[in-house]
Amino acid sequence: MIIGFIGLGTMGGHMALNVRKAGYDVIVHDLRREVADRHVEAGCTWADSIGQVAEKADILFTSLPGPKEIEAVALNEDGLLAGMRPGTAWFDLSTSSPTLARRLHARFAAKGISLMDSPVSGGPKGAASGKLAIWVGGDEATFNKHKAVLDAIGDQAKYIGLIGAGSVAKLVHNAAGYTIQTALAEVFTMGVKGGVDPVSLWEAIRAGASGRARTFDRLADEFLQNRFDPPSFALALAHKDVTLACELAKEIGVPMRLTNLAREEMTEAMNRGWAGRDSRVAMLLQEERAGVQIEVSAEAVDQARQRG
Repeated sequence: MIIGFIGLGTMGGHMALNVRKAGYDVIVHDLRREVADRHVEAGCTWADSIGQVAEKADILFTSLPGPKEIEAVALNEDGLLAGMRPGTAWFDLSTSSPTLARRLHARFAAKGISLMDSPVSGGPKGAASGKLAIWVGGDEATFNKHKAVLDAIGDQAKYIGLIGAGSVAKLVHNAAGYTIQTALAEVFTMGVKGGVDPVSLWEAIRAGASGRARTFDRLADEFLQNRFDPPSFALALAHKDVTLACELAKEIGVPMRLTNLAREEMTEAMNRGWAGRDSRVAMLLQEERAGVQIEVSAEAVDQARQRG
C-alpha cells in the first residue's frame, strides 16, 4: 500500500515522517522541494507534481493552509480529482470549510473516491510526537478500513460523523479556544491591575473550580443534558460575582467587553425567572437564538466519558 502526502509544512512535515516511521511506503510532494529532504532521507519518495502522487497513492493525505489551497489541489488540471483512482481514499488533514468538504465530496464520490475531512489538533509538538487528535467526517467504513494509518499520525483518531463533521468539530474547538483566550486576557489584566502579582494570581485561579476542570468537561452534566435543577451553583450568585468583577474593572479602568456581555446574558436569564436555577442556564438563551435544542441522556454522556 502506497501512502501519498501533499503539504510538508509545520504540521504536515511531521505527520508524513510519522507515517514513514510506521513502515509505510510514502510518496510526498510540496511546493518547496527543499522541505522534503529529510523525508527522502527517511525513505520517502519525492514526486515532482500533485498528479504523480494522486496516480500512485492508495491513500492520500493533504495538510494545507486553507480552503483556497485545498480546492486548487483537488480540482486543478493536474490535481487529485484528475489523478486519483476509483477505490482510493483522500483524508484532508487541513482545517477548512465543512461546506467545501461536502461540495468536493460529491465530486469525488462520483468517481468512486472517498473524501474524508480529517482536521487535526495538537499543534507542531503533537504532530512531531504523534500526540494528535484527528476528527474524521465521511464514510465510517473508510475510516475503519484505514484506521491503522491514522493511528500512525495521531493517538486520538475518532470518527465524528458524515462528511463535514470533522471540520465542524475543529472550528468549534478553535473558536472556543481563542474566545476563551480573549476572556482570560481580559480578566487577568483586571486582576493584575487590581493589585495582585501575576504569578500569584495564576497559581490561585489554577487551583479554583474552573482551573481544575478540563475546559469542556463542564458542559456535560448541565448543558448537554438540559438539566439545570437543582443548581450546582445558582445563577443569582454567579450574576453577583460577575457584577462585582465588572464593578472592580470599572473602578480601576480595565475594559471588560466579554465579561460585560456575559453579565448581560446572565441578567436576561435572571429576568426570565431563572435566578434559582444553575448558573449555566443562561446558555439556553444562545440555543434559542441559534434555533437548536440540545438534550442528551445521562447514559450517552457516561458512554462518551468512558470512551475518553
